[in-house]
Amino acid sequence: MTEKSSLNPIVIFDIDGVVRDVGNSYRRALADTVEHFTNTAYRPTPTDIDQLKSEGLWNNDWEASQEFIYRYFESLGQTRQQLQLDYKTIVAFFQSRYRGTDPENWNGYICDEPLLLQPNYLASLTASGISWGFFSGATRGSATYVLHKRLGLQSPVLIAMEDAPGKPDPTGLFATIGLLENELNNLSAIIYVGDTVADMYTVRKAREMNPHRIWIGVGILPPHVQDTSAHSDAYSQILLAAGAAIVLSNVEQLDPAKIGELLQLQQFSCI
Repeated sequence: MTEKSSLNPIVIFDIDGVVRDVGNSYRRALADTVEHFTNTAYRPTPTDIDQLKSEGLWNNDWEASQEFIYRYFESLGQTRQQLQLDYKTIVAFFQSRYRGTDPENWNGYICDEPLLLQPNYLASLTASGISWGFFSGATRGSATYVLHKRLGLQSPVLIAMEDAPGKPDPTGLFATIGLLENELNNLSAIIYVGDTVADMYTVRKAREMNPHRIWIGVGILPPHVQDTSAHSDAYSQILLAAGAAIVLSNVEQLDPAKIGELLQLQQFSCI
């Protein structure tokens, strides 16, 4: 019997909250958008946003913004049919804050996102024979901005918002794997690294659809939940309950040695 730990794994990364800190960019744009469309009456807090995303359905921040707006007006007794929100207008306002006002040279919140990993980390995975790529709910333009312009990656494997249905649908995860593999190998281990419940649900759904492959969800604590140990612990428990095999405080902790440990644990759990 082939040992699972002897197979070179494929590591696929989410981007927001894993590769870059979006606490003061995407989340700020989300809060700005909700505040704008509720006539400054309501601005969701980071805790509010976490609670919404813990439902596992709101990985897309445009849709999350709209949902917050709907729920606010519902709390005042209005129905969604009465509101008739224009989704395209919501998206346009969000993008004016996140990307900025110049469509050619972005000048919005995206320009100041701190990076959570460095290129030498990815190089260490490659040197260890570990394939890697990216599957993100971010737009291709936004994802390309951080991967190409900020990290200097030339042609990374990337499946973005425009390429697949939103998480937790695992279609985009399967597509990323397909781009990384020369041929299908149902025994190779897949590690998906994300920071939300939707990311962990994606792994669970992938496992349900293809139980013959090894699937491992790795949770990452986004910076905004690391303000106190209590906050970090609570968020860790949410990710673990959603299916994470392990939760780390930074993606670079998922080094080749840690990946080997995860594969060994997975092997023993399947004996």
